[in-house]
Amino acid sequence: MQFIKTKDAYQALRYPEFRAYVTGNTLFTMALLIQEVILAYEIYHLTHNPLALGLIGLAEAVPYISLVLFGGHFADNRDKKKIMQGSLTVIILGSVLLLYAAMQLNSGGTDFHIYLIYFVIFLIGLAKGFFSPAASSLNPFLVPKEVFANAATWNSSFWQLGSILGPGMAGFLYAYAGLAGSLMIVIGLLLAVMACMVLIDNRPVPPKKVTHESIWHSLREGIEYVFKTKIILYAISLDLFSVLFGGVIAILPIFAEDILKVGAEGLGILRAAPSVGAVVTMLTLIYFPPLKNAWRNLLLAIAGFGVATLVFGLSTNFWLSVTALFFTGAFDSVSVVIRQTVLRIFTPDEMRGRVSSVNGVFVSTSNEMGAFESGVAAKFFGTIPSVLIGAGVTLFLVTIVAFKSKDLLELDVEKEAAG
Repeated sequence: MQFIKTKDAYQALRYPEFRAYVTGNTLFTMALLIQEVILAYEIYHLTHNPLALGLIGLAEAVPYISLVLFGGHFADNRDKKKIMQGSLTVIILGSVLLLYAAMQLNSGGTDFHIYLIYFVIFLIGLAKGFFSPAASSLNPFLVPKEVFANAATWNSSFWQLGSILGPGMAGFLYAYAGLAGSLMIVIGLLLAVMACMVLIDNRPVPPKKVTHESIWHSLREGIEYVFKTKIILYAISLDLFSVLFGGVIAILPIFAEDILKVGAEGLGILRAAPSVGAVVTMLTLIYFPPLKNAWRNLLLAIAGFGVATLVFGLSTNFWLSVTALFFTGAFDSVSVVIRQTVLRIFTPDEMRGRVSSVNGVFVSTSNEMGAFESGVAAKFFGTIPSVLIGAGVTLFLVTIVAFKSKDLLELDVEKEAAG
């Protein structure tokens, strides 16, 4: 891959609101991933059923996908910050309910505990359906257009930092503080996110941009824009199918418990390894953005993700597995920066909420529905064969897209970012 050194690596961080945004994003990511890891380990510990892990992804994906397009419409027509604050309040209340469920478990209420976990995950999915498009569409308004690429890299870097700290802490918190203690920390982090939002000004929609058109027309307009803009469609489609079939995050508790036999602490290391790889790569990308020959770099990154996943599926050594996961995160981080930059550059301001919501459907389908697919595949094909099949599908799909998108190899995303 060919990278060109940037002139000012810290451009985006010179804007106070952007600093508050990425700090809140980091804490939000940490909180939800701590919660995700400990709940997944708890459910597998109680059920020893791979399908139960897949149902976690399904419980979040169904409400999110059902509402996120409406969330994008509201993000384009309402104050984005207020939408985020309302959604975050619901997520905090959900975490409080999980704390209550953990206390019930100590009293022997196992079945009640499991059902309540799924209910709260469903509730969080509903809230994220509004939170995610509002947050994604607010981000570009915090910096000038010429800083978009640098902002995308820093935003992804901070997100990956949260993705390291969250899972890395989760295994140890679960082992030494217990489920209830871990959830108390999650609630504290979410309250800190709410405090970060206070530092960002409200962004009311100017009256001339408020639309009174049918909500269905508005949603269709956003979907049609994505499908007619080839680089956006292919970029988010590649992410969708690579993570949908090649992702292994949801079934890591099985590897930690039954295959590698490393327990909750080992699960924390496995879960954090992709994010460590991503952050190391992101720090490089801050100085050397991957926008020169961007489409070629994206295709190579997705292919590398598939190869690393294949190595993970074949590994029976803990540290080789950690290394393979490290490289899945490293390759994924390149595609994340390119995809986020493409979305920022090629999306009009008045459509950012709707385009972000369509992207959110693709991302949620790849992540949460991918988690469900992983659980189902592990249940019926076996854990290791399901990973190998997924890696093979990823490599096949990126090959097909490479042949269908040859014209995008000539697109100068770097020039578009500078313009």
